[in-house]
Amino acid sequence: MQRFKIFRKSAFLIIVLFLLTLSVVKSVTTPNETVTVSTNKIDKPFVNQNAIKLYEAQKKALNNALVAYFKSAITSGNIVGAGVSIVKGDSILISEGFGKRNIKFNDKVDGETVFRLGSISKGFTGILAAKLKSEGLLDWNDKVSDYIPEFKLGDSTNTNKITLATILSQTSGAPYHSYTNLIEAGLPLTEIAKRFKAVAPISKPGEIYSYQNAMFALSSVMMQKSTSQDIGTLLNNRFFKPLDMNTISMDYQTLEHSNNVALPHSKSRNSWKTLKLNHHYYNAIACGGINASALDMAKWMELLLGHHPEIMDNSTLKEVFSPFIEIKDHNKYYQKWPGHVSSSYGFGWRIHEFLENDEQKIMIHHGGSVNSYRNEIAIFPDADLGICVLMNSNSKLAKTVIPDIYKIVNDVFSKTSPENTLAKNALVTLIP
Repeated sequence: MQRFKIFRKSAFLIIVLFLLTLSVVKSVTTPNETVTVSTNKIDKPFVNQNAIKLYEAQKKALNNALVAYFKSAITSGNIVGAGVSIVKGDSILISEGFGKRNIKFNDKVDGETVFRLGSISKGFTGILAAKLKSEGLLDWNDKVSDYIPEFKLGDSTNTNKITLATILSQTSGAPYHSYTNLIEAGLPLTEIAKRFKAVAPISKPGEIYSYQNAMFALSSVMMQKSTSQDIGTLLNNRFFKPLDMNTISMDYQTLEHSNNVALPHSKSRNSWKTLKLNHHYYNAIACGGINASALDMAKWMELLLGHHPEIMDNSTLKEVFSPFIEIKDHNKYYQKWPGHVSSSYGFGWRIHEFLENDEQKIMIHHGGSVNSYRNEIAIFPDADLGICVLMNSNSKLAKTVIPDIYKIVNDVFSKTSPENTLAKNALVTLIP
């Protein structure tokens, strides 16, 4: 009798487990989202061939449009070469090169060709600062003078109000581009920090937007003193290695010895002249010393769009992208972009509000220029879209390339029916 009771209980348990197994909720991941389906049958995944064809057709159409756009720019003499990346959600749509690495030869730019980023480096610094803050290693209200005792700008009351937040937001109160010449001369940041005592502030900290390189770069000294690691090590360990950004570097020697680098160019009498790489800003990585390829930037934009929560959570990203100070000038190139409403600066990023179809939207953006390279990066959180263009010439195309490509992307994907947009709901489905 006892054996029968044990057998009956065991049989009952087996039946319950079997029923639970049949009713399990299954999750299937598509390139852009997770689709959850509950079923009482054992489901078999199948690939929606129409969705795949649609997705590939969109990518081909986008690539063809970009080829035409950059071919026109090259033929008209506006640029020599460009590395271009476009990210939609957690998918890299484009990571390609156009034109030449060196005008004298036929070596083509590709997705892994390395460019100097210039001030796009500031965006990496802002993100790193937020990461260190989330780890309890830094705070936005930390005073610069607590980390660099020799630093002084104005009197002691003014100096004590200059914080990590004010230098990353370009609101330290220092005159426009203070001591950028010393950065380019290669002086150590600690030496430049001492010299600010000779500078008269133009406002109290936090009140006026005044763009800086030297002041901004002091953030890396604060990071090093709070972590005992230089900014290169911090960026590598927290972002570049986890994201497999394999062509990125932060020094002159690595760039010089790269087998796939786009050399800088300048225009002389309507023809391009190849220039030498220079050492500028490698003493100040935080404000302009990073080198990267289009593929690297695509991986970086996936993080910026919030698709790597294991590395950086969205709440921390939002701190960097929150407006800190309004940019009140009205002579900036980005203020002439279609639908522009207003511009602000966060921590190493410009935040633009613009109107599209009577709807107000946000663009997170920065430009970069160094050693005759000219670059632009923008992410559109509302569209889950990122665009980056790296050019090996200081081209006027930079003033419009972001809205131009944004329009190209919209034109390509507006032809897609809502239920199949980017094939995001249909690349993989379940059937009973």
